[in-house]
Amino acid sequence: MKPLEGVKVVDLTTFLAAPTTARVLGEWGADVIKVESPKGDPGRTQGAVFGMKYEDDENLGFDMSNMNKRFTTINLKSEKGKEVMDKLLADADVFVTNTRTKALVKLGYDYETLKAKYPRLIFAQILGYGEFGPEKDTAGFDVTCYMARGGVFGTTVNKGSDPMIPTNGFGDFQASMCLASGICAALFNRDRTGEGDKVTVSLHHAAIFMLSTGVVSAQYGNSYPKDRREVICPTNNVFRTSDDKLIAVCAPEYDRTYDKIMRLVGREDLVGDERYNNCDRLNENKLNSVVVDILDEAIKKFTRTEILKIFKDNDIPCEGCYEPVDMYEDEQVWANGIMTKLDCPSGQRNIGTVPVKFGSYKDPSYVVTRAQGSDTIEVMKELGYTDEQIDEYLAEGAVVGKTALRK
Repeated sequence: MKPLEGVKVVDLTTFLAAPTTARVLGEWGADVIKVESPKGDPGRTQGAVFGMKYEDDENLGFDMSNMNKRFTTINLKSEKGKEVMDKLLADADVFVTNTRTKALVKLGYDYETLKAKYPRLIFAQILGYGEFGPEKDTAGFDVTCYMARGGVFGTTVNKGSDPMIPTNGFGDFQASMCLASGICAALFNRDRTGEGDKVTVSLHHAAIFMLSTGVVSAQYGNSYPKDRREVICPTNNVFRTSDDKLIAVCAPEYDRTYDKIMRLVGREDLVGDERYNNCDRLNENKLNSVVVDILDEAIKKFTRTEILKIFKDNDIPCEGCYEPVDMYEDEQVWANGIMTKLDCPSGQRNIGTVPVKFGSYKDPSYVVTRAQGSDTIEVMKELGYTDEQIDEYLAEGAVVGKTALRK
């Protein structure tokens, strides 16, 4: 049995963070019914931004956040449309949204309103900046709330350089897992109390939590951003190899591994050198950059494959700084189901899977997304509407059936 089998989720979401939360719940077995406005989720056309193909029969940019769902189109500005939505929510377990609170109040789908109608419902919302404060109603995306205001751009940049250019949704996908975990906790608590709950995750908050080490240590003088040539431990660093690839080394016990690393990179002449072999003394004399320069020059003489083998054979924690195309060929990825292959019209395509694994549920299903409104009629029939009523609601535009992608 799938972990969330029997749980019904109503998904009123757009773009990445909130719909990905619902995708996760769907992969764990929940029946996820996505509700789109007649205009559709703008995420359906984000393939243009991601540099990807986007069609009704192949749209992995949308699949990332919307696999394993059923698709309805409901006009919530219509009284009959709201009637359909209310019937959906009446027996739902979870309502997931990223619609801003002011808009939810206007529509009548804010937490307080829904709590009064459906006291067992779990209300789950992705926010930009949180429920309170001067920015609570400000529009937010992961680039602004998570990467910028949340400190990722400002702390992960090499000091003096420009911020990184992350893949789209880098913060969204992390926030989605936070909200999914909160929903599961709320469902567990509802079984004990019989009452629903409100679960929120803001992109801003998620980012600051993920940067906890920097956030906590900065108040003790551990300043960010850092220069890789001035880091406290030179053997916790990134280095470039002769084939212009990057490797990451994580050897935090500097005093213990210094001699070993110097031997491995061909600098036996520096083994036992008291200027460099003690981390406290190194920092006191501000010689960090000298050691980094020594390692840069030495590692640059090896290819990535060569130096990784040398380090791994000698138990020095290290890895190649992989790019997506490297991941496609990574045996470890496929051995652990970290990605799966989907059959698309253009051929088999790779897509990441949800990183939580269950011993009792080893082979999740991956149902690709379909055209907007593909399941409107089926869902209405499940809600008790007759064929005549469905035709009437379709004719009036209260609901919309299967609709081809509009570009």
